[in-house]
Amino acid sequence: MDPITLFMMANSAVAAVKQGCKLYKDIKGAAGEVKDVIKDLDDQFKKLHPPEKPATIEQRNQFVEEKNRIKELNKKANEGQHDGIYREIGEHLGSYYDNFYKCMAVFEEEEKRAETEVYTGEASLGKRALQRVLMRKQLEQMSVDLRELMVYQSPPELGALYTEVEEMMKHMGATQRVLIQKQMKNERASQIRRRKRMEKLRTEIAIGIGGIIVASLIGLMFVYVINDRIQKYPQLGDGWIPKTEEQRRLEAAPKIWTGR
Repeated sequence: MDPITLFMMANSAVAAVKQGCKLYKDIKGAAGEVKDVIKDLDDQFKKLHPPEKPATIEQRNQFVEEKNRIKELNKKANEGQHDGIYREIGEHLGSYYDNFYKCMAVFEEEEKRAETEVYTGEASLGKRALQRVLMRKQLEQMSVDLRELMVYQSPPELGALYTEVEEMMKHMGATQRVLIQKQMKNERASQIRRRKRMEKLRTEIAIGIGGIIVASLIGLMFVYVINDRIQKYPQLGDGWIPKTEEQRRLEAAPKIWTGR
């Protein structure tokens, strides 16, 4: 598990929660009688831009966009879409805490490994330590910001949702931390076994290649010696095994052919 990936996923979940809270708050605020809200906007606009100080085209466009936004939010509120957003916020909260506890578990396991194993990565020990500290602090700050947003700056029901998800994820996070650390140990042991198998395989391949090379050299040496013997001592024959003196004597003796 890569802590940087987990951190980015947690950060994305926080951004989604913040966006959801804002939309939920806007929809809740626009619920009810939209005519009163639109009338209040019209009165404010007229005060800001009396006849002697007319609004610019850009200001009028912004005013129209804001009225349309209020109407759309009111429509969503009347259709009950804030309930769907409520559920989405809960899911994003769960995703944040899930990645938060996973990240913390990875940090703890890496710190334990640093006490018993020699680090061989590309980044320096100091850089990795600083990275862990910064990410840990940022994750903790995210939790503070979420609590502040949902409990004190949003409708009460979002504060209750935050409390429920937080309590549930505390228990699940503690369980997950143990399981994640166990999984990391198993993966590390598997990597060590796999590395040893690969080293053994490479050694066996090297020995096999070395044996083939040695056998080939010996064969070539035999061929060279035999060819050299054939050239220098043709009387010994052109076979791999030189002719014995008895064989040469028999071959040199006159042949006697007998009839039937």
